[in-house]
Amino acid sequence: MASTGTRIEFRDVSKVFRTGGHEVVAVDGVTLTVEPGEILGVIGYSGAGKSTLVRLINGLDQATSGQLLIDGTDVVGMRERDLRGLRRNIGMIFQQFNLLTSRTAAGNIEYPLQLAGMKKDERGPRVAELLDFVGLSDRGDNYPEQLSGGQKQRVGIARALATNPSLLLADEATSALDPETTEEVLALLRRVNEELGITIVVITHEMDVIRSIAHKVAVMEAGRVVEYGSVYDVFSNPQTHVAQRFVSTSLRNTPNEIEARELLNAAPGRLFTVDLKEDSGFFGAAEAARRRGVTVQPVHAGITTLQEQSFGKMTVRLNGDDAAITEFLTTLQQTTDIQEIVR
Repeated sequence: MASTGTRIEFRDVSKVFRTGGHEVVAVDGVTLTVEPGEILGVIGYSGAGKSTLVRLINGLDQATSGQLLIDGTDVVGMRERDLRGLRRNIGMIFQQFNLLTSRTAAGNIEYPLQLAGMKKDERGPRVAELLDFVGLSDRGDNYPEQLSGGQKQRVGIARALATNPSLLLADEATSALDPETTEEVLALLRRVNEELGITIVVITHEMDVIRSIAHKVAVMEAGRVVEYGSVYDVFSNPQTHVAQRFVSTSLRNTPNEIEARELLNAAPGRLFTVDLKEDSGFFGAAEAARRRGVTVQPVHAGITTLQEQSFGKMTVRLNGDDAAITEFLTTLQQTTDIQEIVR
């Protein structure tokens, strides 16, 4: 089932909907590139423009302005006849599975092969191959109502792969699943990407999905991409308020408002949250501060590893000589970020 990934390039792409004399800007000047074989996670709250972005890629919506290049071909303004050819190279995975209830799992996978005109004697082996790939060889004769949510989504993934696409679009594909099943589906998507080289664009409002599967992330707000980069860069150093909110829900490496208040009341001393990276210099500075009588007490922390790099935050309570504490903080500020927690 060998494949090669699609390259997607947005160049100042906007989409404006006009209804009843009003204009709604759903996508606003987006510029980004997805390289072949990458997994891009697009995250944002409801109304951020994520789903419209997907519909621009597969031509279900047309951009109002800008260029959208799919493997070098600008699809903005492309005729519907030509778009149908484009869509044959794109697989879609849906939030609510979108399976045909009148067809078995095998029948659902076979359906796009029928539409593509594949001969009947060729369809059977292809369906069997796909059922095996997604781990459902024994479920081909089951109807959707006989399948669990995770099994339905596996059928949906197999159906999306049926015609050997080079691009998969997954729109909130795990939001209807429980956490354990979500991880199983994400593991399958990682396998699709790694073994077949297919480019994947994942639309989600869950930062844990981005953390688990994506190579790069685009954070959307009000139609704009407000942050874009490697998952490590955005997670370890989010620049915008919306990205910081998403990251905090996933990493939980800083105390929330209630926890901070409890920590302030629990004991004397000043509280600081320090960014921890491999080159932050925290532990060397802390040892020097201890030699000067400063007590450095960790009270909250979270460390994670992404893309083979570790990072996190630690909240510490400092007690001791004010001058020694100031020296400790001044030394740390040269290599990392520090924020004091105050009442």
